[in-house]
Amino acid sequence: MAEKFEYKYSAPTQDERKEIDRIRRQYQPKDQTITKMDRLRYLDNKVKTIPLILSLSVGIIGTLVFGLGLTFILEWSNIPLGVVLMIIGAGIMGIAYLSYSISSKKLKAKYSEEILTLSEELLTQETE
Repeated sequence: MAEKFEYKYSAPTQDERKEIDRIRRQYQPKDQTITKMDRLRYLDNKVKTIPLILSLSVGIIGTLVFGLGLTFILEWSNIPLGVVLMIIGAGIMGIAYLSYSISSKKLKAKYSEEILTLSEELLTQETE
């Protein structure tokens, strides 16, 4: 009786190939060259994200102080201290909007020249 050798092969489907490629790209070393488009995206993200994080942080602190004031009024019947804390919390929440506006304007002024230069270079490069 002769020994028989069997071999089964199935090629990955197109979807499996895409998934394999996506996973493989995660483990490949990153290219260290930063393109103009990457820099433009980075600066745009920085100008939008920093003021948002700052204002959200200040707003959350204000909301917590406001809530503490409500707690003093409703749970501990300390109305004067509760009202003072609520006013302080509302003031901090108002500062949150101002912090967003001010930091957004400062970052736009700081990075606007570089963003405009990069965007102009990229737009002229595409039309050539």
